Amino acid sequence: MVAAQPREKNSRRAALAISPLVSAACAARRSDSYLRLPVSAVNGLPPSVFGPYIECMLRKVSVGSAWTFSRIAGLAGLGFAILIASTNAFLVPAGLPHTGAETNDVVQFFTTQRDAVGLASALAPIAWVLATLFGAGAVSVLWRSDLEQGTAWSLVGFAGVIMQNITFTGVMATRLALASTTAQDSNTIAGLWALHNALFVFNGTFLALAMTGLSVSGRRAGLIRRWHSGIGLLAAALQFGSAVLSPLAIDDPGKVGLLGLVGWLIWVVWVVAYGITLIRPTSVPIQAIPNNRREPASRGTRAVGLTPRRAWSEGWAGWQR
Repeated sequence: MVAAQPREKNSRRAALAISPLVSAACAARRSDSYLRLPVSAVNGLPPSVFGPYIECMLRKVSVGSAWTFSRIAGLAGLGFAILIASTNAFLVPAGLPHTGAETNDVVQFFTTQRDAVGLASALAPIAWVLATLFGAGAVSVLWRSDLEQGTAWSLVGFAGVIMQNITFTGVMATRLALASTTAQDSNTIAGLWALHNALFVFNGTFLALAMTGLSVSGRRAGLIRRWHSGIGLLAAALQFGSAVLSPLAIDDPGKVGLLGLVGWLIWVVWVVAYGITLIRPTSVPIQAIPNNRREPASRGTRAVGLTPRRAWSEGWAGWQR
């Protein structure tokens, strides 16, 4: 009886000593980061002390993991697609002139539909914020895979998203300027409308960059399916072709304008599909960690596809060996 007391005190002291270390590690990193703790942090502690505490921390972390950044980005992508589709569904029936329209049609629309243009302009900043969140979320999921493969396709896609936000800011700015210009000033309206058309057509370049980068990166990482990547590259080709043929699209849209329209419709479908993919739990394969960043095998390595309890068991067994 006398000999058992020091052991009980030692166990309590050990548990109190390890609790702050494990709590900080689990809060600062992912839920499986305890497998990468140095040996000195758990040296001499039996699984009966360390294991239950880890399982408790894993439960706490899993409770708050429902709103991950990738899911927020997926919802932002859906919101962006819905917002731009609904805005165009509202403006086009109201009489929004197409690229290359006559000055008289432009004057009539922007003098009679100022409220509609103002509403669309008020919603545009929300769309740009949502698009930025969507692109950043995609990069957060794909970046590690790009690094392991020595590429940066996800950054190419994100750059395209940012540039299309900037370019379409110019488009919306010219629309606001047209809505506030008097009907008698036809020369000013003609000049602003020509600038609007040029910005609108050149925006296809950056939509093509966004779809190409995120489609290639998502496919190489296993995040998106083959058909999803395929329609993204198809829409990118249509948008880029429309941008290259911009002089024809401005003077006489015809078939060139149809290329841009079809590419834009596919772009909306592509964004919706990508948003749904980001909302769901991702299954991006985790590439091997470089040798200069890899912990010794005896300390326990991350087992992809394992449950937290099984990963803990294998990590503890490896440490004991």
